[in-house]
Amino acid sequence: MNTIEDLQPKEFYKYFKDIAAIPHGSKDTKGISDYCAAFAIKHNLNYVQDEHNNIIIIKEASEGYENVPAVIIQGHLDMVCEKESDCEIDFTKDGLRLELNGKFLSAKGTTLGADDGVAIAYSLALLADDTLNHPRMEIVLTTDEEIGLLGAAAIDVSMLQGKYMINIDSDIEGMFLTSCAGGMTAKCSIPVNYTDETMMKYTIKITGLQGGHSGSEIDKYRGNSNKLMGRLMYFLSKELNYGIVSLNGGSKDNAIPRETIAEILLEETDCSQLEELIHSFDKIVKNEYMTNDTGIAVLLEKNGIQKEKMLTPKSKECVQFLLMNTPNGVQNMSSDIKGLVQTSLNLGILMLDQEKCEMTFSIRSAQNSEKQAISDQLCYMTEFLGGEYQVSGEYPSWPYKKDSKLRELMVHIYEKQFGIIPKIEAIHAGLECGLFCEKIKNLDTISIGPEVFDIHTPKERMNVESVARYWQFIRSVISSFKEIED
Repeated sequence: MNTIEDLQPKEFYKYFKDIAAIPHGSKDTKGISDYCAAFAIKHNLNYVQDEHNNIIIIKEASEGYENVPAVIIQGHLDMVCEKESDCEIDFTKDGLRLELNGKFLSAKGTTLGADDGVAIAYSLALLADDTLNHPRMEIVLTTDEEIGLLGAAAIDVSMLQGKYMINIDSDIEGMFLTSCAGGMTAKCSIPVNYTDETMMKYTIKITGLQGGHSGSEIDKYRGNSNKLMGRLMYFLSKELNYGIVSLNGGSKDNAIPRETIAEILLEETDCSQLEELIHSFDKIVKNEYMTNDTGIAVLLEKNGIQKEKMLTPKSKECVQFLLMNTPNGVQNMSSDIKGLVQTSLNLGILMLDQEKCEMTFSIRSAQNSEKQAISDQLCYMTEFLGGEYQVSGEYPSWPYKKDSKLRELMVHIYEKQFGIIPKIEAIHAGLECGLFCEKIKNLDTISIGPEVFDIHTPKERMNVESVARYWQFIRSVISSFKEIED
């Protein structure tokens, strides 16, 4: 296991490397979808590719499995494209630069895309494996999961026969997910006006945060650079009269933002006080996040006297008020399941242009009423400030199924294969299982996956030993489908 070429199972890594070489961020999935279609053609398999780039590939049952219930293997084609600030990769043109460090596979300077390249690679490797005894396999790979489960919402599943579905979009080995929260994307947009001013210009950067997936890491209480910038602006405004030139942070609503940058103007006479205040705020947040975000830093750069357009005092006050006061993070914990987040939201994207300031949130909740209450709160604040509020990508929760033949089979095989009983858990992050349960009556589904750390961040890394173990496990489950009595 000295190089990527040495990794096992070779079937999996052949496809994973191909996938990593193809740009496939959300809203840019035509290339990866076409790759899967070309695979189906090469292997003489029936497939359907829709206008959303969703793709379904069918492999009929092997001999002796013709009367065994069909199995759906499901994942998504898009990845979250996050990179380090000094990384020059263009996600629309360039492939990922895979690196092997011990037992972990990562991508240099970027997210790895194991979420959900793992599902694609497993699926294609299963389809290409002619030694596997299997029922009818129905591979379902959707698009734009990371921006609201859009592909799953749009896909036509009428050609599917399966009533049992294995979703491969989880990242903790030995944990089987059986329910998840619902969610939506919310966008708050308020109008702004500018005035021309010539003053001393500074760049403020809040950086060094860990970030992470806003579903699975929201309970880690890591810093949100966008919210911290709002807090810093209010902190400065109590002492200084300054103007906002630019303001941007984060790029994905479902990724906790790691860096936010603001440009401001102020009088030369206030420069020393600004520097003292920034130093004070840096010490404050370093103390608060000494455990959860040890790399946090508030940086200040002096740019000299410049003529710039800055927000009018009224516009600045509205932006600052909304950024400071919108809720963020965990809002409620489950009363039924210890340690499970019930409701949360994440201010993932902050953007200021010449016409508006836009803030985009990912809202999640296992309770539809709480999800709606958070949405109403954001809407009320936005419209009160004369702005517009939009909701998109709303998806349902996935309720727990008490009587699951699939879960029973998979737990039995896992215990037999590894000598331990897997944990059965619910998750706060959104999964496509809820949408498929709405589309396929009486669907029995479970979500699994090998060990992947720090997804949605450039530190994302995949445990190659876990990948190998799950390859054998998934093959065993599929070949054991005869044990399920439909």
